[in-house]
Amino acid sequence: MPNTKTAILSTSPRVRISDVADALGVTKGTVSRALNDYPDISETTRRRVRRTAEAMGYRPLAQAQGIRTGRTRTLGLVLQTDIEGAQRPFLSDFLAGITGAASAEFWTLTVATSAGGGEMLSTLQRLVNERKSDGFILPRTLSEDERMKLLRELEVPFVLYGRVADPDRCAWFDILGEEAMRDAVLRLASHGHRRIGFVNGAAAYNFSQLRKEGFRAGMADAGLAVDETLMTGEAMSRNAGREATCRLLASADPPTAIVFAVDLAALGAYDAARSAGLAVGSDISVISYDGIPEGGWARPPLTTFSVDSRMAGERLARILIRRIRGEDPESLRETALAELQPGGSDGPPAMTSEEIAGRAAAAGMR
Repeated sequence: MPNTKTAILSTSPRVRISDVADALGVTKGTVSRALNDYPDISETTRRRVRRTAEAMGYRPLAQAQGIRTGRTRTLGLVLQTDIEGAQRPFLSDFLAGITGAASAEFWTLTVATSAGGGEMLSTLQRLVNERKSDGFILPRTLSEDERMKLLRELEVPFVLYGRVADPDRCAWFDILGEEAMRDAVLRLASHGHRRIGFVNGAAAYNFSQLRKEGFRAGMADAGLAVDETLMTGEAMSRNAGREATCRLLASADPPTAIVFAVDLAALGAYDAARSAGLAVGSDISVISYDGIPEGGWARPPLTTFSVDSRMAGERLARILIRRIRGEDPESLRETALAELQPGGSDGPPAMTSEEIAGRAAAAGMR
């Protein structure tokens, strides 16, 4: 004998738009326009309709909606695959944030992958031509970002996870990495450090320029002179971070502390310090930015400014949906602060710059 409850569920009629309208005491047109994001429906009404529709189990027919509105109710995200560690620090939480916020609005997410350059632009063009997405989230912005330029030309909505040199017609959400770099310098200065180095990310990324400015601002606020010989960049991986740290330690007057723009590079400082016979956290201090799990596994754990990637994904999804609904992109610009995650990699200077130089020379770094 079949399960009675199952039989009832399987033969229950599909909830119709008129059922939702009757439950709310409004017209079918109001329900339809609310679910299809028409701008003449208030946000309060839109949310009330969606909550009731979800509670009743109403699901609009996506194909019919697309015909009426010209939308697929789908957000697009193309991940770049040809950069070491480009997505790994944040991807799972980031996607969870996007999909959660999208689902709350009855939207979905389309994810594609591509190498950079021309292949990335071709992928975006194909997704637009095939109407796979109504708009795109663009992570890891470049100062001069060709993805943004293409979508502006095509008049396709987008939101940047980051900022760009040319902000015209751009919506964005970004973490204020420059403030984190400033605060990192001030923290090290409060420990007593006066020789502070800086290892930046790749110059093509807009965040690198901002974080360099933040480092300089922190040095000025701390009353410290910037030594240009203690500033280097293009470090986006552990190996690149190790090489950059080795160069700093091999200088004539090396730093007693180093600020890194990204955690993966900062982990390379542990390798370089070990090669020089130095211990991170006691002999030399390190502070970084990202909050990747590997930083917590380091010994001592890395002091870093952590980014809430899930929250970032949620806010990007909400901004993009608002942009697709027609809001002015230049009114859709939000920022947040990274949160200090203290570890054991920074503290008062235990060695002078001269002593560090002696250790580096003895290890053959000079």
